[in-house]
Amino acid sequence: MPILLFLIDTSASMNQRTDLGTSYLDIAKGAVELFLKLRARDPASRGDRYMLVTYDEPPYCIKAGWKENHATFMNELKNLQASGLTTLGQALRSSFDLLNLNRLISGIDNYGQGRNPFFLEPSILITITDGNKLTSTASVQEELHLPLNSPLPGSELTKEPFRWDQRLFALVLRLPGVASTEPEQLGSVPSDESAITQMCEVTGGRSYCVRTQRMLNQCLESLVQKVQSGVVINFEKTGPDPLPVGEDTLMELCRPSNLFAAQPWHSCHKLIYVRPNSKTGVPVGHWPIPESFWPEQNLPSLPPRTSHPVVRFSCVDCEPMVIDKLPFDKYELEPSPLTQYILERKSPHTCWQVFVTSSSKYNELGYPFGYLKASTTLTCVNLFVMPYNYPVLLPLLDDLFKVHKLKPNLKWRQAFDSYLKTLPPYYLIPLKKALRMMGAPNLISDNLDCGLSYSVISYLKKLSQQVVLVKSNKPKSFALRSAFPYSLV
Repeated sequence: MPILLFLIDTSASMNQRTDLGTSYLDIAKGAVELFLKLRARDPASRGDRYMLVTYDEPPYCIKAGWKENHATFMNELKNLQASGLTTLGQALRSSFDLLNLNRLISGIDNYGQGRNPFFLEPSILITITDGNKLTSTASVQEELHLPLNSPLPGSELTKEPFRWDQRLFALVLRLPGVASTEPEQLGSVPSDESAITQMCEVTGGRSYCVRTQRMLNQCLESLVQKVQSGVVINFEKTGPDPLPVGEDTLMELCRPSNLFAAQPWHSCHKLIYVRPNSKTGVPVGHWPIPESFWPEQNLPSLPPRTSHPVVRFSCVDCEPMVIDKLPFDKYELEPSPLTQYILERKSPHTCWQVFVTSSSKYNELGYPFGYLKASTTLTCVNLFVMPYNYPVLLPLLDDLFKVHKLKPNLKWRQAFDSYLKTLPPYYLIPLKKALRMMGAPNLISDNLDCGLSYSVISYLKKLSQQVVLVKSNKPKSFALRSAFPYSLV
């Protein structure tokens, strides 16, 4: 169920008028209404949840949150007034805190236990602003700063205020107050040069510099297409570049007309699409992306994680590995310089292994947990997520079924035990589940240890209880505002 949060600039400068006499705030309201109409064309929109936040001081900035229905959303939108300051940083922080309110209760972030792409709450945050100077009661600010301290329990577990399934897009209104005599330029809408652009790009989104009504409509059409189920990942190359696969390919890559020639393919910050199951409508998966640390029993607290995992890929051509009945997860990558480069190599029968640095106890790069591979039709690139250190596990399982007929000898058991020692503890439960599906339920003991210390487990439970307590209070009560500065519920 996608969440669509509209953050509307209600600073006094939104009262400025275009050449048609319409205020920027009225244009913003109309843009939201048009977006809803465009989005309604998609049958999947029936599951959408809409939220409305403004630049007012918290908690009054939350106009429609988790409990308000669509009628309340529309009524609050209609009644918006522009009279405050351009407190963008605080408004963004309030918006992300609102989106993150339920995550500790649902366990969706799975802190310390690997990142599951199939546990997600895809959210699009669309802010509509005039891009004027950022202001506060104290001063005018040149740079965008989000408050570091959040009232949300557990916010210290992630370095950034956003999560990997939340992307920020900005419509920056630059419509003139006097009718232009210049002919309107056609083509794609450029990014804006205001402070919010960098913040958008960090989340995996972008800004739009809107100079005409036609451009605004074009942007809204584009944004509707951005409502995708997926998570953002940093893909980084490790090791040397690959060898050229042939003269023709090399010449093609060197052509100036190549669409992505000027962009580095070795570092991409892009979405992987997490498709819902066709029968249940909910994404299904089996394996996590590993954490960037090894969980120890004596670890007193969890290290804060980055919102977007850094997945390193090695350009050494490998054979794709799969065996019968062992589940794997497959995610399509959003088009990028990396996908273009892989597709232009025209090697659909080889793959590049992927790693998370420091995920292993025994080496810095970690062991491979999957691979990147072009589709056989060379139309897209997919990330295959496998069991951790799968190049060791898969031959062992192949021997277990084909050679030992599910009756392994001592040598096989020793090799399997050695493999398990390379496995982060949080992989034991999904591996045991997969082995049960394959017909080998007793290879791993039932007494599984998640690898987290008692103090960490207790702390995570305590955080969840704190959020439940916050949500159980009436949102407009004085007690809630005293204990929790943002009325997020």
